[in-house]
Amino acid sequence: MIDLEIPKKMQPLVQQAHMVATEVLRPISRKYDLAEHEYPKELDMLAAMIDGLDEGGASGGAGAAGVSRAGGDGDGGNRNGSNLASVLGIMEMCWGDVGLLLSMPRQGLGNSAIAAVADDEQKERFQGKWAAMAITEPEAGSDSAAIRTTAVLDGDEYVLNGEKIYVTSGERADLVVVWASLDPAQGRAAIKSFVVERSNPGLKLDRLEHKLGIRASDTAAFILDDCRVPRENLLGSPEIDTEKSFAGAMRTFDNTRPLVAAMAVGLARACLERTTELLSEAGVEVDHDRPGGRQSAAAADLLAMEAEYEAARLLTLEAAWMADNGKPNSLHASYAKAKAGRTCVDISLRCVALCGSAGLGEDELLEKWARDAKILDIFEGTQQIQLLVIARQLLGLTSAELK
Repeated sequence: MIDLEIPKKMQPLVQQAHMVATEVLRPISRKYDLAEHEYPKELDMLAAMIDGLDEGGASGGAGAAGVSRAGGDGDGGNRNGSNLASVLGIMEMCWGDVGLLLSMPRQGLGNSAIAAVADDEQKERFQGKWAAMAITEPEAGSDSAAIRTTAVLDGDEYVLNGEKIYVTSGERADLVVVWASLDPAQGRAAIKSFVVERSNPGLKLDRLEHKLGIRASDTAAFILDDCRVPRENLLGSPEIDTEKSFAGAMRTFDNTRPLVAAMAVGLARACLERTTELLSEAGVEVDHDRPGGRQSAAAADLLAMEAEYEAARLLTLEAAWMADNGKPNSLHASYAKAKAGRTCVDISLRCVALCGSAGLGEDELLEKWARDAKILDIFEGTQQIQLLVIARQLLGLTSAELK
């Protein structure tokens, strides 16, 4: 049974992550929001420190590069592993700044894909490299099965052709995990992921996006033009198995969706804490021992938001715990992502409203957090797609039966 308390062995990790968020990320948050596309050099030393902790085992495998699925059938007792460590660390770091967390070297979502799907030889070969993930295309956004980028085997190499957009950390990363189809006629079953070196001449940077939020993080668009990739860089099986369909690729989402949910939880907490402080300065106090109806409207609103926040946090911890214990968590990963993404956007906007002019001014981070929040309800599967995934699983329907 899941224990909702933070495990003792992970409390030092949470404390360290919070200290980093307080001392490193928060002080430079506004600087790199205004200096869009400028690389935060302050993160290099921080990334080196995290690498050292990972190598020494002191971090418990926290970070996107550490997530992996436990083996077995999930009946081997209670295990708190790298997935739970990752979401706990990410919650604290995104309390500091989401865009800077996404800019952290070697902690990209592509690293999660490699951790989820790669074999031992590939994990060793790509260890220590920063990996972005390229899924979205102009004609394939939330519906990953509609991917049109193709991968054709030619001797010992796959030749990739297509276009990818909204690639987080695409310009800065060492590797890009590209999703492509071995045979578009076979639909979802033919979707595979390929590790492409960023220096590959067939992977051409088209542009960097100017964004509403997470401006510290670069977001790239690529053209794949006869991009040749060694066949050993395909993640997972090269066989097209129509029985398992999209299962191999979806394992990546089972790992990464709780991470994005954790980002949303961390940002939501930042908004709630700062709003509580600002309201307290204005004479509005929240009494957690009294019903909301017997307090001011602002206090009642904060209590309602705290309840929503807590629900999102617990769903996120549950999804990560299930992965650590070898339990199928696809449904719960979508629960967490859907709830946390929507809750984060709702809380950030309501906090801005409660704080009035203070919420809109650049002397406070609330307006920035409200801009950062929206992406957390979009990438790794939009709110609508999460609800569709949840409905299919609860009703036992296929993607063809419920669109």
